Amino acid sequence: MKIGIGFDIHRFEKDRKFILGSIEIPYSHGLIGHSDGDVLFHSLSDAILGSLGKPDIGFYFPDTDEKIKGIDSKKILQKVLTIMKKENCIIENIDVVIICEKPKLSPYVPLIRKKISEIIGIDEKNIGIKVKTYEGIGEIGKGNACACLSSVLIS
Repeated sequence: MKIGIGFDIHRFEKDRKFILGSIEIPYSHGLIGHSDGDVLFHSLSDAILGSLGKPDIGFYFPDTDEKIKGIDSKKILQKVLTIMKKENCIIENIDVVIICEKPKLSPYVPLIRKKISEIIGIDEKNIGIKVKTYEGIGEIGKGNACACLSSVLIS
């Protein structure tokens, strides 16, 4: 068994799509990034790579590569899963903490859990997702950013 931890944070920008766990969240702002800015899939991908002792997603998807500008983060996660499968590993469970002041994300947790389950191929009962605010502290608390922490257990 191996454990991996991932983290990501992006700033919000007006008139962008807010993508989280490959789900579009209705909101006036979206996350800025070289990709679609999906902090959940970025942190989850880094957690998987970390559990394998591999470099982070920036190694595989550098923000200097214009060919992947705007890439769907689902493709990043799928590439990471391919790397994991080459190591003959499987994900046993996932635990995620999404930190975002607004919009309220709890109504989207079941959809996000289902999407992760479909992409990774593990039972939804093995995916924990929590949404937290930052109690008005810092850039996240002001509503200017969204962050995510992820952990995975692989065997």
